[in-house]
Amino acid sequence: MHSTSLRRTALFDAHVALGAKMVEFGGFEMPLSYPSGTVKEHLSCRGDAVVFDVSHLGTVRVSGTEARVTLDLALCNDLTKIAPGRAQYTQLLNDDGGVLDDIIIWWVSTNVFDVMPNASNTERVLAAVGGDDVTAGRTVLAVQGPNARRRLLEIAPDAAGVGRFRVAPASVAGRAAVVAGTGYTGEDGIEIAVDNADASHVFAAILDAGVLPAGLGARDTLRLEAGLPLHGHELSETITPLEAGLGWVVGWDKAKFRGKDALLAQRASGLSRTLRGFSTSTRQPPRDGAEVLVDGATAGVVTSGNFSPVLGHGIALGLVSTSRPLEVGQRVQLNVRDRRLDAACVAVPFVKKKA
Repeated sequence: MHSTSLRRTALFDAHVALGAKMVEFGGFEMPLSYPSGTVKEHLSCRGDAVVFDVSHLGTVRVSGTEARVTLDLALCNDLTKIAPGRAQYTQLLNDDGGVLDDIIIWWVSTNVFDVMPNASNTERVLAAVGGDDVTAGRTVLAVQGPNARRRLLEIAPDAAGVGRFRVAPASVAGRAAVVAGTGYTGEDGIEIAVDNADASHVFAAILDAGVLPAGLGARDTLRLEAGLPLHGHELSETITPLEAGLGWVVGWDKAKFRGKDALLAQRASGLSRTLRGFSTSTRQPPRDGAEVLVDGATAGVVTSGNFSPVLGHGIALGLVSTSRPLEVGQRVQLNVRDRRLDAACVAVPFVKKKA
């Protein structure tokens, strides 16, 4: 029995017909995995191509002659670094520099921006930037993997040619779409926004092109292997972009944005904690909330942990104190439910995109 209290994307029936295991995520009922299983879906993304329904993400359309100025005042990155037809990663901060949400902006045309927050944060982003919430009227599909563009050539040749962090109108299986060279897996690929009325047709055409459907389980293990942050874990209202190692997302040269003063103060005083990667030697996955122990003393906490299908062992990200800096290769322990896992501090990303 599927809950009717949750929102559903236009592809809900298609997911159920494919045998997907549906779960709650961000107020939506979304596919966790398909009968192929999370590991198969994960490895297919690393080696070929998969498609995710990411329609649970928000789309807030901000338009008009003042749209860019409004967004630059509200968000921390600097839109003057890009131009129409480009996409940018940015964040909405609070006054203390904590991250209320991390966001992708698609600069669709001269005075039109699609601001794409995480599912549960659409309302707070809408309140901060204004505009119109158009989430309910469109479907977004993320086609990801080293063969993603090749798989799409027959049904969407112009979409397949949209470059990384570029945005353009395109035809996908004969339907009008807006396409961006973005994603959340560490692999190449594109994200496709289409009207809900066209969603089933486009999704079926992508599957017919040999692209495997993938769910939230693989999406999470893929982003973790790539060292990409997840809001509520590596980013939160009490974690700043500097602590998460994302200082590059801050438009320091902008005259003003919310949280700037707090970030300037933190940069001047130095960080008390920072994000590090950890690798275990066993298949047991570390979990968020586990203590990071250095010489038996608590030095930090795991923010995300899981089994890496590519590496075959556990990996984790964690916030650790800078009072005793951890170097790559240094041994630590991760205290998981009173069981200590031996681990090492390692460079991130854990798995790099194939050249």
